[in-house]
Amino acid sequence: MCVAFFPRRLSLPNITVPDALPIRPVTKVTEPTGDPRRTLYRSCVPRDWDAATYDRVADPQFRWGAAVIDRLELAGDETVLDAGCGSGRVTELLLERLPAGRVVALDGSASMLDRARTRLGRFGERVAFVLADLGASLPLDEPVDAILSTATFHWVPDHDALFRTLAAVARPGARLAAQCGGAGNLATVVTALRELGADPFSTKVFATPEETDARLHAAGFVDVDCWLHDKPTPFDDLEALETFLRTVALGDHVAAMTDAGASAFAHEVAVRLPETALDYVRLNILARRAS
Repeated sequence: MCVAFFPRRLSLPNITVPDALPIRPVTKVTEPTGDPRRTLYRSCVPRDWDAATYDRVADPQFRWGAAVIDRLELAGDETVLDAGCGSGRVTELLLERLPAGRVVALDGSASMLDRARTRLGRFGERVAFVLADLGASLPLDEPVDAILSTATFHWVPDHDALFRTLAAVARPGARLAAQCGGAGNLATVVTALRELGADPFSTKVFATPEETDARLHAAGFVDVDCWLHDKPTPFDDLEALETFLRTVALGDHVAAMTDAGASAFAHEVAVRLPETALDYVRLNILARRAS
């Protein structure tokens, strides 16, 4: 797990961090800009991503994210938390929906945030970048007006803690619109992993709508609506599928492997699938923070 915060004030107005926070021992990371406002303090580093490749191959996540934004009721002047902004492709669409608003672009991957910062530079101080763990307290001093999250929640191992974390930074009445992997997600990949004696996504949470409804209510959300839908995702050829698996779905599995080992593992999974496609199941979430 990872927590990050800026020493005093983020570049985004009205989001501050106290002088002292109860966190684990930290490591100082100064980014290439040399801007002291961009100095991060983080207590640990989760598995990082190949952000450049993800940005290139994650067209499915981008399409799904655009549909989730359409479900989020916005006037255009809100402050919105993008919980798991990735490389910033969906965040860019969100900012375009907020001509007088702001976005807190949060992710647990430093390389993803670097990519997002480059993509979103034209928005200036209307976007702040935060490296943080969604399962722990977030370094936001003021509540946000809405929360968006796409293709992220299933990476967080404790959904009870996740929704408490989000509720803690949401103002009363704030809307939540999210989508992540749901029950039955990537079932053929799970079968292939078991055939190979590899971990079958045991650290991922592919929840049911009923489980998520209960967790959201317990965390302080109301007007909850959760549902599943199948999203089979074909690829042009085996190479494209293997690249996607290695970069996205199997990232945790190959993190400690050599490049050759990672490629070989992704290939062994891909050739065991019944077709050149991934059987995604998406869990859709709409809710409102209780007043």
